[in-house]
Amino acid sequence: MIIGSHVSMSAPDYLLGSVKEALEYGANALMVYTGAPQNTLRKSVSTLKVEEMKCLMSENHLPMERLVIHAPYIINLANTIKPETYELAVSFLRQELDRVQEIGAKYLILHPGSYVAATLEEGIASIIKGLNEVVREEDDLIICLETMSGKGSEVGYRFEQIKAILDQVHYPEKFGVCLDTCHIHDAGYVVGSIDAVLQDFDRIIGLENLYVIHLNDSKNVMGAKKDRHANLGQGEIGFAELYRVAHHPLLENKIKILETPWIDGQPPYKEEINMLRK
Repeated sequence: MIIGSHVSMSAPDYLLGSVKEALEYGANALMVYTGAPQNTLRKSVSTLKVEEMKCLMSENHLPMERLVIHAPYIINLANTIKPETYELAVSFLRQELDRVQEIGAKYLILHPGSYVAATLEEGIASIIKGLNEVVREEDDLIICLETMSGKGSEVGYRFEQIKAILDQVHYPEKFGVCLDTCHIHDAGYVVGSIDAVLQDFDRIIGLENLYVIHLNDSKNVMGAKKDRHANLGQGEIGFAELYRVAHHPLLENKIKILETPWIDGQPPYKEEINMLRK
């Protein structure tokens, strides 16, 4: 099982510290942000101890493709109401793509965006336009559009919406999907019937386009469209169902990442990874 969690990246060790943290959890994968997800402040990649990180990963037989990077939340390509928000999204996403490739990671997780006061169709069209502006033929990475919960005006809470975007990007080989169990549960998919969900996904998008799974329980009832993560077995999905996702034969080679809440100020990832391995 390829399993890890979101880990921190902070001074003085930066990405080296991120890998150390993941190894402490017994993880064989990890996910980081290249800076605070709520703003555009970024340190130069040259300061992030990339080579030291790569050495530590190699020493621990941790392939670079298991380092997943999450794009900041403030990127909203779906916003057609405020041109300045869209322009920021385009320029900042391009910067993130360059940073991911300078680091040497393969996957960038991206929230599709929110259409605000426009229509869903206008939001999808804007996302496609933005991605086609940003992504270049020479880019060597895969942007994984994340399945969303449907909160507010989010795009991507139905597989068909993700498919509509993937069908119209210029370089489809540079795109894929990150499936979040909390999000799809909140969007109305039955995670307890994971076989049926995966059949749906395969029919609409194709399982070959699924690269990363965010493995989270949910504090909300199915279909609530709220997006509040819970610890494994402490939410409405349940541990048995999430264990089946983690060990499903069709998902064996997919990277699983925990984004569950801290408990009493402490990360639960070592314990949750152990629970999933038992």
